[in-house]
Amino acid sequence: MKGQTNVSIAHKIGYRLSLEVVLILLGILFIAANLRAPITSVGPVINEISDVLHLSPAFVGLLTAIPLISFALLSVFAPRVARKTGLERLLLYSMFILALGLFVRSVGNVPFLFLGAALIGAAITVGNVLMPAYIKKMFPNKVGIVTGMYLVSMNLTSALAAGFSIRIGQASGMGWQGSIGIWGVLAILAIFIWYPQVKNAPVNKAQHKRSSSKTLWKSTLAWNVAIFMGLQSLLFYCLAAWLPTVLQNWGMDADRSGWILSFIQMAQLPIMLIGPILAAKMKDQLTLVWVTFILLMLGLAGIIFGKTNFIVPSVISIGISLGLAFTLAMMFMVLRTKTTTEAADLSGMSQTVGYIIAACGPPVFGALFSLTGNWYVPLATLVLAAIVLLIVGLNSAKNRYISKEV
Repeated sequence: MKGQTNVSIAHKIGYRLSLEVVLILLGILFIAANLRAPITSVGPVINEISDVLHLSPAFVGLLTAIPLISFALLSVFAPRVARKTGLERLLLYSMFILALGLFVRSVGNVPFLFLGAALIGAAITVGNVLMPAYIKKMFPNKVGIVTGMYLVSMNLTSALAAGFSIRIGQASGMGWQGSIGIWGVLAILAIFIWYPQVKNAPVNKAQHKRSSSKTLWKSTLAWNVAIFMGLQSLLFYCLAAWLPTVLQNWGMDADRSGWILSFIQMAQLPIMLIGPILAAKMKDQLTLVWVTFILLMLGLAGIIFGKTNFIVPSVISIGISLGLAFTLAMMFMVLRTKTTTEAADLSGMSQTVGYIIAACGPPVFGALFSLTGNWYVPLATLVLAAIVLLIVGLNSAKNRYISKEV
């Protein structure tokens, strides 16, 4: 029936898995699959990009940081634009922009490389911010299950992108351009699969009140949550951008170094399914923060002192840790707030502050290598970040609410 809205489809969940519901789920999974792969596919071919385009380590780090800068600058605007265009339509537009960005980035010159990275960052920002809201809208009684599927799809594709990046370039005969450009096909598939949601989307003419979040910026708890969000992102994106290069410089072949990076994403998958359930059932999340820190330190120590000797268990430990950290970052936005308005405000603040912090990571990591000529100093900064992550994580994990402070 043409007049039926997408919102009504949500009521079918729990009674029967209709074709409409399957299409919605496929759309969510395909958009999720596009939200990390365009970034993690770059790490394994950074050396090739640098050699061909004659980029310094700092500029290569800036290349990987551009999407994070986009996350930081644009996250607060995505909900405002969505109120005018609709969630479904803006998500569709983001996939068009992503496909364009992936094509532009793989053209083969420096200006297009950075322009494409900026377009990719803008597109992924929309998905990061709006897809959780869309899941809540369409599956209000199945948020946990669908969110778990969403996270698994995002991280599984991320892992595959890192692992197959070099082989795709070799098989296509296009080198690094094929490695990072092939993911445009996935974005185009997402456009076709998502289009029915735009076609059937209702026109929302309701007036939305803008909530003031000025007092939130005065909350110590909110700042702890935001910094936790930023540091766990910084750790992930530094490793995604530089770990393959570090391992290659220590004697590992390029193809294997890409797969080693993929182990981090693979290790995240189980914990992203069970982490939210555990966090929600606990009075506080102090134990989970300590587990995150211990696993992270064990993994970093294995890389620093063992180099490639213990690399597989080291990156698996890091993967579990960062998967749990990401889960906690998401859950703190819900558990430390009492209302959906507070949660939305905290989410906006956390993503803005968090991605500003994260964006500094890859270029600083590369610059430290340029200054010192070894990888131990930049890796030591990740240890320092882990210690600060523990401190702000423990402050964020206590059973209290931001509304009590502001």
